[in-house]
Amino acid sequence: MNAATLLSRQGRRLLQLGVVLLLFTAVEGFAIPYFAVPMLGLSVHRLSALEAVLLLAMGLLWSRLDLGSAGSRTAFWLLAYSALAIIAAYMMAAIWGAGDSLIRLAARTGHGSGVQEAAINVVAYSSAPTGLTAFVLVLWGLRASTVKSDEGGA
Repeated sequence: MNAATLLSRQGRRLLQLGVVLLLFTAVEGFAIPYFAVPMLGLSVHRLSALEAVLLLAMGLLWSRLDLGSAGSRTAFWLLAYSALAIIAAYMMAAIWGAGDSLIRLAARTGHGSGVQEAAINVVAYSSAPTGLTAFVLVLWGLRASTVKSDEGGA
């Protein structure tokens, strides 16, 4: 599969993932009052909407990236993992009524067991380097490429 076809396919997958997250956001909004810590449920709702819009925007620009097959695959999977991992961390905290070791403002006094807090921290902190790496690759892919111009035209 050539790079242009791969980029187009990955862009479509990012758009699909963004729409799935919008659907998740809509459904999850009804469950907010039923979470152990409703403020964390609201945070999941807002965060998944933000990630959905980010993935939709990335899906639209993906085919414009100047990355090889390996670079685009790496950026795609790191971006998808990063978006889903941070939502998962917040969702775990909302369900368990935990997370005050990392998400202090939303969790308030919701403190889980040591294992729960550690799991939330591992998942949440794993999303940062993967997301940053994906954004660096996307920025690199948006660098100015050589464009053949019409020498005789204005």
